[in-house]
Order: sequence, then C-alpha cells, then structure tokens
Amino acid sequence: MEEVEVKLRLPSSAAHQRLSEVLSPFHRRTHLQSNLFFDTPSARLSSNLAALRLRFYDSDSLCVVSLKSNPLISNGVSRVQEDEEQIDPSLARACVADPSKLATLDSSRVLRRAREEFGCGDEGFLCLGGFRNVRAVYEWKGLRLELDETQFDFGTTYEIECETGEPEEAKRAIEEFLKGNGIEYEYSAVSKFAVFRSGKLP
Repeated sequence: MEEVEVKLRLPSSAAHQRLSEVLSPFHRRTHLQSNLFFDTPSARLSSNLAALRLRFYDSDSLCVVSLKSNPLISNGVSRVQEDEEQIDPSLARACVADPSKLATLDSSRVLRRAREEFGCGDEGFLCLGGFRNVRAVYEWKGLRLELDETQFDFGTTYEIECETGEPEEAKRAIEEFLKGNGIEYEYSAVSKFAVFRSGKLP
C-alpha cells in the first residue's frame, strides 16, 4: 500500500524543544525506536530503490519488519510503497545477530516478498546498520503528529511527520501552526534512510 506523509524538518534542538512544548497538551505517548536496515551483498534492494527495515520499540517490547520501495518526496510530502507486519522481537534479534536467518524466515510475509520480488533469497542478507529515534506522538486537530529526534552516528536531526490521506490540507494546517508559534522549519527533501546512507546531515 502507499504510505503518504507530510515531512517537515526542524533546524535545531531549540525548534524541536519549542514544538514539543506547544504540543504538550496533545501528547499521547513517546516511543524509543531502534531502526536496523538490511540488504544483500550485491545491494539488490537499494539498487531497486527498496529498503528492508527491522524497527524495535521500547526495549524490544515490539518489533515491526517493513519493506519500502519507490520512494518519492516533493514539497514536504513523501510517498512510498510500504508493506509491514509485526514480528517476534526475540526472533528479530536473532536475525540481527545472524542476518542469514532472514532468508529462511518463512513465517513473515514481508520477508517472503523481499526474497521473491527482489531475488534476495539466494544471496542472503547483511546488516547495514541503522539509527535510533525518539518519537513523541500527538493527537492534534484530528491529525496524528509524530515529532522525531533521530540520532545518527554522525549527528542528530529533528522532524515532524503526519501520515494522512489529505497531505496538502494537513501540511497547510501544520505550517500555519508552526508559523503561528514562531517555529522555523523547512520541507524535508530526503528520508531518514537516505540520510543514514549518505553518512552526513542534510
């Protein structure tokens, strides 16, 4: 299915702190996420604009495996084909320790797709590494806002995201809110995965 998100980048920790303060009445929960990415030795996924991710939540209380492909981001709106499902966290950790196990995990629909559609099964997988993310979730004016502090090995970025079927309307509302509270922002031009792969902050 297609995932459509508004993505606005915040320029500093001060802007992130200011936004978290003005959104605090709408706060619902905060997740600590660990994101790890995988590909084949010959990069069959990334060469086809696809990414395989294991995302662990809150000290491994939950893990979600996702396969994303055909990403497009323009004017602060991201569109990507995404398939995801929950996976047993202990099983997922075993795959992190030995990525070759990903090629034999028949219980996962997403991993079967990665093998069958991208031909990953015969090569096996390797772990590319990843990044950590602190995600605060807010319910604001009928929108689910996710405020991210993403910690890469080479620095930290800040972003607000909103998954929505009406991206232009949501973007307009969020922009008005940010401007009304004097919070600087710009349109995100690349995904977190692209930032991770580039090895430098945007």
